[in-house]
Amino acid sequence: MARTDVRALHRARSGTGRRVSLADVDPDFTDGLSEKKSLKKLDKQHLKLFGLQDRLWAERRHAVLICLQAMDTGGKDGTVKHVMTGLNPMGIDVQAFKAPTPAEKRHHFLWRFKRVLPAPGHMEIFNRTHYEDVLVARVNKLASADTIDRRYGEINRWEQQLQKAGITILKFYLHISYEEQRRRLTERLLDPTKHWKFSENDIDQRAYWHDYMNAYEIALTRCSPASAPWYVIPANNKWYRDWAVAQILRETLTELDPQYPLVELDVDRLLERLKAD
Repeated sequence: MARTDVRALHRARSGTGRRVSLADVDPDFTDGLSEKKSLKKLDKQHLKLFGLQDRLWAERRHAVLICLQAMDTGGKDGTVKHVMTGLNPMGIDVQAFKAPTPAEKRHHFLWRFKRVLPAPGHMEIFNRTHYEDVLVARVNKLASADTIDRRYGEINRWEQQLQKAGITILKFYLHISYEEQRRRLTERLLDPTKHWKFSENDIDQRAYWHDYMNAYEIALTRCSPASAPWYVIPANNKWYRDWAVAQILRETLTELDPQYPLVELDVDRLLERLKAD
């Protein structure tokens, strides 16, 4: 497979009658790309992304919703920081979703996500997403099995509605290993500047690692149609993670092909006015 076909390389294989298996995805995979080369490629990606985002913003026709999911320390914040560097902050918003508040719990589980969708021309990043309600909810038994089973269909129908409304959805699962998570948690404990990121609950949740892998596999299998697939990004190497996400985003925006609006102006007359001003 050509290395440039990153979307096909990392697309979750759902709809094939087989369950998606994360055990088949090596978190250390880099497709033969070196860190040095990936960083050079990422710089070029940023230039291309800036131009594409500028056209998206100007055209105000399409919107893009970027969904980031990962285990703790998986790199959601880092992806936002490194992939979106240099883009126009006026056209990008980031929503970091925590556990729902008591007020949010009184609404349908999708309610709080529907309130912050991207407007035409905008890119919205969900740092943790509506999938928490079939991931955390399944592992920690926060909802009945029937309720969770129903939510997969609700998610699929909602995402289909978003696409019909002109919102392109990109869903990334940043896949790290159990040992890599241990290393990153240890790093946080040894670095006082990262203590603010640490929660003892992160260690508690490691006991449920296999349950989370199971929950992710079910979600990837049931909610990855061809029109809105999940991309499983090997994320042990942060530099590869950033390059792969940037590449998929660039390819997607290139296909949307946003254009600057054509505006009829009497340029000569306006230039004369400016000269006389």
